[in-house]
Amino acid sequence: MPRQVRAAVLYEPGKPMVVETVELEGPRAGEVLVRIGATGVCHSDYHVIKGEWSLPLPMVLGHEAAGVVEEVGPGVTLVKPGDHVILNFRAHCSRCYYCNIGRPVLCDGIPTSRWVMFDGTTRLSKGGRPIYHMARVASFAEYAVVPETGAVPVRKDVPLDRAALIGCAVMTGVGAVVNTAKVPAGSSVAVIGCGGVGLNVIQGAALVGADPIIAVDVLEGKLGYAREFGATHTLDATQTDTVAEVRRITGGGVDFAFEAIGSAQTIRQAYEMTRPGGTTVVVGMAPEGEEVAINALSLPRTEKVIMGCWYGSARPWVDLPRMAELYLAGKVKVDPLISRHYTLDEINEAFEALSRGELKRGVIVFG
Repeated sequence: MPRQVRAAVLYEPGKPMVVETVELEGPRAGEVLVRIGATGVCHSDYHVIKGEWSLPLPMVLGHEAAGVVEEVGPGVTLVKPGDHVILNFRAHCSRCYYCNIGRPVLCDGIPTSRWVMFDGTTRLSKGGRPIYHMARVASFAEYAVVPETGAVPVRKDVPLDRAALIGCAVMTGVGAVVNTAKVPAGSSVAVIGCGGVGLNVIQGAALVGADPIIAVDVLEGKLGYAREFGATHTLDATQTDTVAEVRRITGGGVDFAFEAIGSAQTIRQAYEMTRPGGTTVVVGMAPEGEEVAINALSLPRTEKVIMGCWYGSARPWVDLPRMAELYLAGKVKVDPLISRHYTLDEINEAFEALSRGELKRGVIVFG
């Protein structure tokens, strides 16, 4: 019999999620049932809520989460009941070209979409109608069924609300610096956007010894957070020409510019504040269809590099436990990321606060 669980379901873009009871089928072969302990309020889910990404609905959103394994399906060997796990929203096949070369976030070995299980079906439903799973996670619910590679064990002394944020914001931001760009010590860095991911780009830059670290945002509160996470300079984009100011501070541009918003305008600004021979890293997730125009001749003339970064170029089964260890060692800050805890019933309120720029990270907690 399917399990009755409370979940936040998105039925229409631009409308609040509906918190209600849905049916969750148990894990099939190669799958794991996880009791969700905490899940983050992330802008990627907000893109779906606003209709900026075209995903199938109805859907249970949520992809930044941690919990406890309750049950495993046939053939599961990587986790067992009682394990504390961070949910990996890029569950992978472990067999394809990208998995074999150590780039599992680019896995293309699963023939089905990322909104269903590997076999192409859903485990969530209501009244016989399928409900889709955000990124094969669907953590805005009391329980989730995920592929085995989507549940990464971590130490039980990592609080689940902290572990949840390691699963997306921390991994994406710190990973952008360490894995994607491989920023050397002493490099100059600019970060446009000081939300949850941008703050972790900043702390990643501080972790590797970058200097200066220039944070750019339009909200003074977020610039204050940036200083807390290691920014040496902060720029209010409503008050100054940020490209000109970054060039002035650095004497011509930064070695690495990170865009952590997902906007054509700010991607262009990040490119313009990158010095000749430097690297622009696009971390922010833009609305579908948005395009960036860059002068074609500037690319060969300046030898700038433009890189994309998805999920911090993570090797989740290596990097998520490593981030947890760095947190416990006091090397990576997670506690200050949490602005407020919410209940599942307050989830729409949490996203309204996110939209107003009031949160470093809001976290939904369960029981």
